Amino acid sequence: MMDAELRNLRIDRSKRRASEPAKWATRWIVAGIAVFLLLGAWRLASDKLNAAPEVEIQRVQSISASSAPQGVVLNATGYIVAAHKIEVAAKVVGKVKWIGVDKGDRVKEGEVMVRLEDDEYQAQLEQAKGQIATLQAKLDEALHGSRPEEIAQALANLDSAKADLDNAKVSLDRARSQVGEGLVAKQTLDDAQSRYDSAVHKVNSLQKAYELVKLGPRQEEIDSLRGQVQQARGMLDYAETNLANTVIRAPVTGTILERAVEKGEFVTTSFVGDRGAKGYVVSLADLNDLQVELDISQNDFAKLHAGQHGMVTTDAFPDRKYDGFIKEISPEANRQKATVQIKVKILKPDEYLRPEMNSSVAFVSDQKPDTNAAVPAKPVVIVPSSAVKDGAVFVFLDGKALRRAVKTGAVSGQGVRIEQGLIGGEDLVVAPPAGLKDGDKVRRKS
Repeated sequence: MMDAELRNLRIDRSKRRASEPAKWATRWIVAGIAVFLLLGAWRLASDKLNAAPEVEIQRVQSISASSAPQGVVLNATGYIVAAHKIEVAAKVVGKVKWIGVDKGDRVKEGEVMVRLEDDEYQAQLEQAKGQIATLQAKLDEALHGSRPEEIAQALANLDSAKADLDNAKVSLDRARSQVGEGLVAKQTLDDAQSRYDSAVHKVNSLQKAYELVKLGPRQEEIDSLRGQVQQARGMLDYAETNLANTVIRAPVTGTILERAVEKGEFVTTSFVGDRGAKGYVVSLADLNDLQVELDISQNDFAKLHAGQHGMVTTDAFPDRKYDGFIKEISPEANRQKATVQIKVKILKPDEYLRPEMNSSVAFVSDQKPDTNAAVPAKPVVIVPSSAVKDGAVFVFLDGKALRRAVKTGAVSGQGVRIEQGLIGGEDLVVAPPAGLKDGDKVRRKS
């Protein structure tokens, strides 16, 4: 009986296992949840990837032909350049001691921009000054002639020599008489004759010296000294010029475009390289004298002539327009490009213009439009230049961008003239994003 009660108290594990869910059911549940999460993530990513981009929409307006820009014969693009860009170089070699300008600074003509070390040139100047002082003193001495003291000294020397000559004459006469009487040897006469001849030569030499002292320097000697003094003055001027050239000044009033050197760098009179001595210290230009440099196709070159006016615009500031005219036409064409270079002078440039900016020029015809036509011209459709890509535009309709081919005409400061494809009133996508295709969904930018 005890065993039966114990069996009744024992837990039946087989029933518990039967009530638990099977392993395959758990796996199906987990897999279903994972698929659901993946589908949700894919839907979210798809919505983000396929979100319609925002675009700027502008309604196309048609205007009357009389108010449309007339006479635009050619539109060309190029770059703004300074009419006269100056690379200021040093005329002497040396290390940069001080530089007082930086890129973008405005300088006036004659303003000091760079100073070079000048110790060596100072020493050369002092040497040249000493040389000219010495030569000038010699020239002054020659011009003034001999001093009285020098003449007196030369005369005293001559008198002394004459006295010695008289003494030698007496000794010679005595020796002759003694030799004739047989009192002395003939050698004594020879010695006396030699001393007499020497005294005669000395007197003659001092006589000429005395006469030269009285006459003073020859004219040829004076002219030679004058030439040496003039040469020394040239060397002095050269040394002063070299010293002055260690101070580099602005040759014109303008704006610094580039600062090519730093303190301690070596400057030479010829360009060596980026890592060697520099051939110039700064480059500058007058930004009130700007031009647009254009390469015109030889097929369009016949449409232009010297002095022809055009409207200048830039990519950076398309709303700002500047009047200009053809200032220069290259006398030589470019064979490789099949172009001719021209330069358009901008009449009234301002601070918005910078060298190397992209620029467009719409050249206008010299012919005036006919305002007395019997039949009024059809309205003109003009759209922004940024809306036209590859000969087509995108029209916004029912939330989609529809590509429409157009035929373009002249380009002016207001935009591109549409000859075919638009009639006015369409909603146009301005500056369509890259990769936009026909039928893509877009949203109007608020």
